[in-house]
Amino acid sequence: MKKLSAVQIKQQALVLNVADAIEEQGRNELTGMLQCWFDVEYHLFPGSLLMCFQFENQQALTAAEPDLLKWQKRLSGAMLKKGVILKDMRKHLVFTLKGPDD
Repeated sequence: MKKLSAVQIKQQALVLNVADAIEEQGRNELTGMLQCWFDVEYHLFPGSLLMCFQFENQQALTAAEPDLLKWQKRLSGAMLKKGVILKDMRKHLVFTLKGPDD
């Protein structure tokens, strides 16, 4: 794995900070949410950011689906507060049953 540049390290810290905050909110508000994880290629940031809310089962995932747009807006707003604009907020947050290793 290639070493991250100083700018990429700042981007990583920003994404981790936002992910931690939104994960805490998600666990408090969404029944059955296990964790929040993300994938990003820092040389293509912010366009490559994909944050995932992992749910424990299909029932919990289905129950949470109507709130997906609300959470996409929250992510976009949190990133904007940090100075990062997500052009298409719908591409950057998904609900899933898969974990980071799947």
